[in-house]
Amino acid sequence: MIRDYIRTHTNPPVFIISGIIAVAFVLWGVLAPSNVATVAGTVNSFITTNFGWLYILAATFFLIFVVVIMLSRFGTLRMGPPDSRPEYGKMAWFAMLFTAGMGIGLVYFAVSEPISHYLDPPTGPGGTAEAVPEAMNLTLFHWGLHPWAIYIVLGLSLGYFAFRKGLPLRPAAAFYPLIGNRIYGWIGHVIDILAVFGTLFGLGTSLGIGGQQVGAGLQTLFGIENTAGLQVILILAITAIAVVSVLLGIDKGIRNLSLINLWLAFALMVFVFVSASSRDIVNALATNIGTYLQNLPLTSFETYPNSPQAQDWQSSWTLFYWGWWISWSPFVGMFLARISYGRTIRQFIGGALFAPVGASMVWLTVFGDAALQRLRANPANPLADASSETAMFVLFEQLPVLGIITTIASVIAIIVVVLFFATSSDSGSLVVDILTNGGDPHPRWQQRLFWAVMEGVIAAVLLAAGAVSGTDALSALQTASILAGLPFCIVLLLMCIGLSKGLNEERPMVARPEEPSPLVGLREATVRHSVRQRAQEDEGGESNSGGTKRSER
Repeated sequence: MIRDYIRTHTNPPVFIISGIIAVAFVLWGVLAPSNVATVAGTVNSFITTNFGWLYILAATFFLIFVVVIMLSRFGTLRMGPPDSRPEYGKMAWFAMLFTAGMGIGLVYFAVSEPISHYLDPPTGPGGTAEAVPEAMNLTLFHWGLHPWAIYIVLGLSLGYFAFRKGLPLRPAAAFYPLIGNRIYGWIGHVIDILAVFGTLFGLGTSLGIGGQQVGAGLQTLFGIENTAGLQVILILAITAIAVVSVLLGIDKGIRNLSLINLWLAFALMVFVFVSASSRDIVNALATNIGTYLQNLPLTSFETYPNSPQAQDWQSSWTLFYWGWWISWSPFVGMFLARISYGRTIRQFIGGALFAPVGASMVWLTVFGDAALQRLRANPANPLADASSETAMFVLFEQLPVLGIITTIASVIAIIVVVLFFATSSDSGSLVVDILTNGGDPHPRWQQRLFWAVMEGVIAAVLLAAGAVSGTDALSALQTASILAGLPFCIVLLLMCIGLSKGLNEERPMVARPEEPSPLVGLREATVRHSVRQRAQEDEGGESNSGGTKRSER
């Protein structure tokens, strides 16, 4: 019975191998957590020392690549047949992509990262007036255009080849122009398995820091000690919420939770903006954006070759982020593709690149500069010693408001993190199941349930490994992201080549529709005929008064 189910509803090689390795990792972490931390630390040191340059150059290349495509003649192509239209309105679309793409991390690092860069910058003395704009510049750099460019590479590749060319919704589909039908063999399976583990460990990082921050909030409100054991319990409990969201489906689950969370996060940001020096924050926003854009070319290529101390800083921050975003790209990219059917390439890139980046800059400026204002006024402020997970709650206590309002803000912050956790886990289980079922965009809930639970357990194992080994839990989570990101970085670079080749073959397909496209399998002949017929009518200036019914995906 189980064998028949796996053969019928999954891509057996990808599902079985991914499941076995994931379960094996969990058992390894449970039975020998200190050994997990030791091995991961050794490999992490090797990667950051020898391949840090690859992360830096690749992330910048991805940004240039997607901007060029957005501005090119391919920008008018739709991610679907020419007559397709978006399924979700702009507000719902933005809410889903933002909560999936940034989510927990923005709440976790919005206060702590600017403070860290201010007190301990990669170059120059810390704690000075000059360190303030540099701290915000580095923070915006890590959360700005680069991460979304990474997501877009995969999301655009999937949306183009799956919805427009009729190939499966799998990362391997982007390699069709390079390896043809071998995407259905072991080469394609390996690509999809790498995407599965990038997603699992990238999400493990996010869910782990979510558990840390919820624990910090409970400690602030109720005095409960924020131990690794509490964090593991919280992760498993919030995973149960994600399971409920899985059972409700995308429209009732992810969509509604994303919209609720977006409004709660907005309310939290307005509270800090009004309570802090609003005029100074507005001025800082203009300065931060200008400094970011002015320094973007330099920071994009900086590797600090002559400063070992700065290289250590870069390993802890920039390389961690680039590895995290790359390992997250299968998750966010596929989810973006899944909710962006019918949008043009230009709409997709422009919306996914600039809208969330703009929102992130406002969010980081409000929280980051509010914290830096207080630290500049009083170097002995408790914010200077606050940990990453407690920094936001400490900031609330420093604002000139009544204690009850501070408590309400802390409660809202905890709810925001919990909902970010739930939407990330739910979205992640959807993506992993699509990866392991052969590309079906409407997977069965039983498989999504399995992967949602597995994501939570992996996050708990990573936290426990960090605690048992004596290192801080965040270091263990950072290591997981850097390790998972390296192999998939190579996949993304090759994906850019496949996408470029596929787009460049678009013109012959439209100009001579009688010739079969090499990118479309025989089993998708119906979709191919519809696309060609519509493209021929559009090119000849003909209008179809009856319209064309959108093809079923």
